[in-house]
Amino acid sequence: MRIRSLFSERDLEAVREATAAAEAHTAGEIVPYIVERVVERDEARWRGATLGALAAALIAGVVHAVGHYWSGFGVWWITLPTIVGAGFGYVVTGVDTIARWLIPEDHFERAVRLRAEAAFLEEEIFATRDRTGILVFLALFERRALVLADEGIHRSVPKDTWQDLVDELISGIKGGRAADALVEAIGRCGALLEEYEVERRPDDEDELSDDPRIRER
Repeated sequence: MRIRSLFSERDLEAVREATAAAEAHTAGEIVPYIVERVVERDEARWRGATLGALAAALIAGVVHAVGHYWSGFGVWWITLPTIVGAGFGYVVTGVDTIARWLIPEDHFERAVRLRAEAAFLEEEIFATRDRTGILVFLALFERRALVLADEGIHRSVPKDTWQDLVDELISGIKGGRAADALVEAIGRCGALLEEYEVERRPDDEDELSDDPRIRER
């Protein structure tokens, strides 16, 4: 999966415009942050290789048990299927769907949250005057999303308010419409900030860039 296949220049401009519009009437500072993947592919590859080796060894054992077949190669019949199975398992995990299946859900959740928290610090979202920064974080390979808001937002907006927005973002990623889902989510952020009266000061400035941040990792 490549970010540019899901986010064209027009999509990124739509995200910028949605961010500016959402901030126009509130004190919120929204930072869209898109990561191609968080979890390294090697983890899935080695899991696939292990499962492939075990499956091949099991099949070879069943063939021998049922047909008394050694192919005349003795030790090779024991070792070669295992090597081939490991290689096959390693290669097929290059397919994202298979790779996702091999990685536990809780590992995804933990890795994405840690990466989002790192992004929060990296972009200094905590450094706004009234602590009103909001990170809208998408991890495309993992099909995960998070909204992390600073304490100035939490004083007005209950933390659990963001969950519906996150769920819709995740649905959008899974449905291949990540760009549209992100634009809609940012619009909803603005609506929530207005609903909970996170009001803009008369001398308010745009403290964080409206440009979406794009990262491979």
